[in-house]
Amino acid sequence: MAKSSSILNPGARDALNRFKTEAASEVGVNLKQGYNGDITARQAGSVGGQMVKKMIQAYENGLQ
Repeated sequence: MAKSSSILNPGARDALNRFKTEAASEVGVNLKQGYNGDITARQAGSVGGQMVKKMIQAYENGLQ
């Protein structure tokens, strides 16, 4: 099966970037526009963890 790199929903990328920036600010990580390769693995992990935490919380709130 061939992998496609085309975006199915063009607004999704912008929404995820806003979500990532919001999560980063909540855990105290300063992200800049574009490349953020200078942040540590711990910082990147805390941003990803915060994003997952917020997604689970949103899902659980939707079930109620």
